[in-house]
Amino acid sequence: MPSILHPGLLLVLLALCGNLWAAAGPEQMRRFLQEVKGLEARFEQTLLNTQNQQEVKTRGAFYLNRPNQFRWDYLEPEKQQLIADGRQIWLYDSDLDQVSVQSQDSALKGTPAMLLISGEQKVDETFKVYDQGSRESLDWVKLLPRDEESQFVRILLAFDEGELRRMEMVDKFGQMTRFRFYDVHLNPEFSSDFFHFEPPLNADLYSR
Repeated sequence: MPSILHPGLLLVLLALCGNLWAAAGPEQMRRFLQEVKGLEARFEQTLLNTQNQQEVKTRGAFYLNRPNQFRWDYLEPEKQQLIADGRQIWLYDSDLDQVSVQSQDSALKGTPAMLLISGEQKVDETFKVYDQGSRESLDWVKLLPRDEESQFVRILLAFDEGELRRMEMVDKFGQMTRFRFYDVHLNPEFSSDFFHFEPPLNADLYSR
């Protein structure tokens, strides 16, 4: 049966489809930032040196509560907590019994963490967004910080049906940090004090 589409129209349709497929990474990122208000997941974090050799691997749990709150519980090989309560960032090292605290706005400026807790309104004003196609059955997007003072030079995010699965960051010294997220649960319920941190009485406290 002969085609009912004019060859020129067919080319136009193919071009449009190509544009839709190419936008999969950015579209999934925006869907995640728009629709996900909270998240709970396990994570595996790997630090690579400038020769892409593995230096440190850690595991733990990640919690996100938009707007402006997150919590990283590092469980292996050492226990640490990193908590953003909406105003300040707290880092607690239980082995050293040390706590450091600093302003959340200044600490997160130009970082992936800022993007995760702020939502879509911060994306285009803070990053240049590029589609990176599909790899490992995931849709990837590259973010380049607009602020030249940013501690990161490149950020990669990977999504699967609107869920964040991977995150890769390269800092200005050439080190790469990779995150793999699994056992992901979207929009869980958190208690009112889940993202509140109270420094232990005997801990050493450092403010930045």
